[in-house]
Amino acid sequence: MRSRWSLIYLAFYLVLGFVLLFLNSDLSKAVITLMNIIVVLTPMIGTIFGVMYFYNSREFTELLMAQPIKRSWIYMGQYLGISLSLALSFVLGLGIPFLAYGIFRSGEIMNFIMLLVSGTMLTFIFVALAVTISLFNSNKLKGFGYAILMWLFFAVIYDGIIMVSLVVFSDYPLDSYALVASLLNPIDLSRMLILLKLDISALLGYTGALFQQFFGSSAGMLISSLALLLWVLLPFQLGKFKFAKKDM
Repeated sequence: MRSRWSLIYLAFYLVLGFVLLFLNSDLSKAVITLMNIIVVLTPMIGTIFGVMYFYNSREFTELLMAQPIKRSWIYMGQYLGISLSLALSFVLGLGIPFLAYGIFRSGEIMNFIMLLVSGTMLTFIFVALAVTISLFNSNKLKGFGYAILMWLFFAVIYDGIIMVSLVVFSDYPLDSYALVASLLNPIDLSRMLILLKLDISALLGYTGALFQQFFGSSAGMLISSLALLLWVLLPFQLGKFKFAKKDM
C-alpha cells in the first residue's frame, strides 16, 4: 500500500471517475463507459504488477525463506499483498467519486457494485496468473513477455478466435459453444455479467437473449460465480505448488 504505484493507480481511477461524472451526469452511461475500461485495464495492471513484484522482490523473498516461515505463508502473503493493494486502490478510486455524486440515491447502486466486484475479481485472477507465469520462468524478460502475451490473448486474441469460429461454423448450433467459450475467458465472463446486470443485453441480439436466459437464471449466476472463483483458485494453487518446489 505504501508503493507509489498503488497511489498512482488509485489517483488514476479517482481522476477518471470524477471526469466521467463531470462530463456525463447519467450514472448508467458512466458505468457502461467504465466497464469498457475496467475489463481491459484491471487485468493489464494486475499482470504487470504481479510480474514486476515477483522479479524485483526476489532477494527479499530469499531472506524470508531463510526464516522459520512456511513457504506457503510467504507465497500467500505476497499474493494477497499485491492483490489486495490493487483491489483497494481500484475500489476507493472509483468509490469516492460515485459516492460524492450520490450513487446511493440513484437506482444504479447494484450495477456499480457488480462493476466493482468484477474489477476486483479480475485483479485477483490476473495477479495469480502473472505470479504463476513468473514462477515458471526464471528469466525476467521471458516471464514478462509471456505474462503480457497471456493478457493480450484473453483481452484481444481470444475474442477474435471465437468470432472467426462462430462465422466458420455458423451452419451448426453453437449455443452451448458460445456459453462455454465465455466461461473460459474471465474478461468475457465479467463483461457479460456487467452487461446483463445493466439490462442492455438486448443490444446483443440473439446472443444477448441466449446469455440472458442462462446467466440471468439462479443456476447461471451460480455457475458464472464459481467459474470466476475457479479462475482465482486454480492459478493460485498452481503457483503455490511451484513456489513450494522452486529452487530460489
